[in-house]
Amino acid sequence: MTPKSKPASTSTLGMALSQLQKSYIESTPSSLLLIDSVLLFLIFSAVIQLLYCVLITSFPFNAFLGSFSLHIGQFVLLASLRSQVNPLNHGQFEFVSPERAFADFVFGSLVLHFFAFNFLG
Repeated sequence: MTPKSKPASTSTLGMALSQLQKSYIESTPSSLLLIDSVLLFLIFSAVIQLLYCVLITSFPFNAFLGSFSLHIGQFVLLASLRSQVNPLNHGQFEFVSPERAFADFVFGSLVLHFFAFNFLG
C-alpha cells in the first residue's frame, strides 16, 4: 500500500508561509518586530473585547466604547510610528528623526489616554 501524499497546494502553501516567516524574522529589525508584536496584541485584545461585548454583556457600554476606541487609536498611532522608524521609508520621512517620531507617538498616546479616561467618566 502506497502512502498518501499531501495535496500539492497544501504543501506549497505551507512552504510559502514558512519562507515568509523566515524572511520576515531575518530581514526585519528587532525594534520593528517589537512594534509588530504590540500591534498584534492590540488586535487580539480588541477582538476579545468585541466578542465579550457581543456574546456576554455590554453593561458599562461607555467603558467598552472608551476601551475599544483606545485600542483602535493606539493601533493607529503605533502603525504611524512603525512607518516613520522603518529604515525602508527613510526617503518619505527624511525630516523626521526616530526620536522625533517617538516623541510624537508618546504625546499622541497621552492625549488619546486623556480623552479615553475622560470618556469613562
